[in-house]
Parts: sequence; C-alpha cells; structure tokens
Amino acid sequence: MRPENQSSVSQFLLLGLPIPPGQQSVFFTLFLGMYLTTVLGNLLIILLIRLDSRLHTPMYFFLSHLAFSDISLSSVTVPKMLMNMQTQQQSISYVGCISQLYAFILFGGLDNFLLAVMAYDRYVAICHPLQYTTIMTEELCALLVAGSWMVACGSALLHTLLLVRLSFCTNNTITHFFCDLAALLKLSCSDIYLNELVIFTEGGMIFFMCFGVISCSYIRIGTIMLRVPSTKRLFKAFSTCGSHLSVVFLYYGVYFFSSSWDSKDIIASVMYTVVTPMLNPFIYSLRNRDIKQALEMCVNRVKFFKGQSLNPLVAVRSTGR
Repeated sequence: MRPENQSSVSQFLLLGLPIPPGQQSVFFTLFLGMYLTTVLGNLLIILLIRLDSRLHTPMYFFLSHLAFSDISLSSVTVPKMLMNMQTQQQSISYVGCISQLYAFILFGGLDNFLLAVMAYDRYVAICHPLQYTTIMTEELCALLVAGSWMVACGSALLHTLLLVRLSFCTNNTITHFFCDLAALLKLSCSDIYLNELVIFTEGGMIFFMCFGVISCSYIRIGTIMLRVPSTKRLFKAFSTCGSHLSVVFLYYGVYFFSSSWDSKDIIASVMYTVVTPMLNPFIYSLRNRDIKQALEMCVNRVKFFKGQSLNPLVAVRSTGR
C-alpha cells in the first residue's frame, strides 16, 4: 500500500550521481569535457554534411538527424546535472521536471527510430543497389524522418500525460540525476498500474519493432553476402555498414548489459545521455571515408582562406620595406 499523505508538489530534489565526497570538481570537469565533446563533435558532423554536396545522400541525411538528436538528448540532462554539481542546489521545479522527462523520452525514442531507419537504408543500399535511388527518394527519406519524429513525440506525450494525472507523496526526493520516469513513479501516491502497463506494452512494442527492423535488415544483408562470398563484397558491405553497426552495438549493448550492473538505472542513463552521444561522432568520423574526406576538404578550405587573408598583409609589409 502506498502512503496516503499527499501534497501539491511544486518542486523535486535531484540527488544526482553517487559521487564520493571531495571529488565533485573532478567529476564536474570530466562530465563538462564529455558534454562539450558531444556538442562540438555532433555539430561538426551536421556542418560537414551540410557543406559537402557529396554527403547529400539518404544515409547522411539520417545521420544529421541522429547527430541533432544526440545533442538534444545530452542537453536535456547534462547541463542541469552540471549546474547542480557546481551550485549544490539540487532542486528542480515541477514544470521543469515534467518538461525534462518529456524531452528525454522524445529524443531517446527518436534515436531508436533513426537507427532502425538507417538500418533499412543500409539494407536497400546493399541488397538492392540498382534500385537504391528509386527506392530511397527524397520524399521517402523525409517521410521516414517525419514519421520518427511524430511517433517519438506521441510516445513522449502519452507517458507525460499519464504521469501528470498522478499525485505525489510528501517525499519529493528523486534518487537520480534527472527526472526519470521510473524514479517519479516511485514517488507517486496514486495507482500507477496504467502507467506501468503502458510502459511495458507501448514501450516494449516500439523497442522490439525498431530492434526487429535492425535485426532483420542485417540478417538479410548477411544472407546476401553469404550467397556469393567475396572479399571485395564483404569489404564493401563492412565499409557501408560498419559505422552504423558499431553505433547499434553501443546503443543496444548498454540496454542488454546494464541488467547485470548494480545501480543499473543511473549507470545506463549516464551511458545513454553522456557516453553514447559523445562516441557516435568518433565512430562515424574514424570509420567513414566520406566523413574523413569532407573534414580534410573543410580544413583545406580554412587554410586557403586564412592564407588569402594573410597575403595582402605580407604584400603591404614587403612594399613598406
């Protein structure tokens, strides 16, 4: 039975990460560096895709949206966590908590959908290369991304609306570093059966649907590769799918392996919101030849324009002599 003492909660207290006393500054510097790396790395990916016309393809169109989603997912939780670590003020308003929860579910779900869409894109590129341009049209790509946004928004809105109807006990302390849905449900004095039912049904359906699309796509790709084994074809398939497959293993690996960790909710959340968004740009830049070439071209352009701006100064100095 849940306690009946209820109150109109105006704010919550976030306990944050279980950091040993005296090490707040070390962890603050660590997470600040990781967050800045996440933002700058993903912004660089988006910038390169926008500037280089060779990257105006469906795969990089989806990648740019994934990079934006990673920036947003990390920005939903990390800045507030850093501010709390620095100021030691762990309070968050009720409206701010609900907004943070909605944004976290939105961008977490969007990542899931985009990975599934990108897996389908890789399946078409390898299994139907001659029909790739006719299948993956601009209209279909825009429709897939728009559909991902709409379903993710709908899912986040559903869970948020079901949460705001609940009453909360006088204990308003959240044992987490952000407003996590499971942590908020533990504080509720209302019946949360419907919330849990929706989490397991709707959340499970979305998860297994996306994971199923990814699995079926790569199973089909593997089947095609094994029919006519060739080193050249295997290398081409790996170069085409390697980066995406690495991100998929990283994303879903956190989910599957976190079940064996202690304090799994907090550790898995740190992985989702801090580590994974930070590593994605490195995975795509280090394992992707097109991104490397685009980066080299961008650096060369900067050097060229920098040299052009210095030439008049050199000429003036030489004339003055």
